[in-house]
Amino acid sequence: MSDSKSKPTYLFKLVHYSTPPPDPLPEVLELSDLDTKSGFMHFSTAPQVGGTLKHFFVNDPCVYLIRVVYEAVEENIRWEDPTGHVCGDRSGEGMFPHLYNARVGKAEIDSVKKLEKTEEGWDDALEKVEDWLVY
Repeated sequence: MSDSKSKPTYLFKLVHYSTPPPDPLPEVLELSDLDTKSGFMHFSTAPQVGGTLKHFFVNDPCVYLIRVVYEAVEENIRWEDPTGHVCGDRSGEGMFPHLYNARVGKAEIDSVKKLEKTEEGWDDALEKVEDWLVY
């Protein structure tokens, strides 16, 4: 589980700007190349989103954040350490939720937001959605 003793309300899937989620949402979202290669879907908790943006989306002008209801996927989530060889040291961010043997679609997705990076970077963009980006 995460560093918190309580279960999260939501998990967040960060999606590259070149592959926005379809609108309307499908029954099942397609897997990203990274998820296909890894054998699981990568998620972040609300407190981990900033680090994920800075490690994997540093040069991107925007991303899509998909907010997934944790209870809808909980039975297929494994909480795992991030590996340093993929993105460098992420110590202090806790265990990351990875979804195995399942997919998400409109039934599990609460909402989607487009997050646009400002000249100041991702921190300023995250402030604009802090009421939505909840644990």
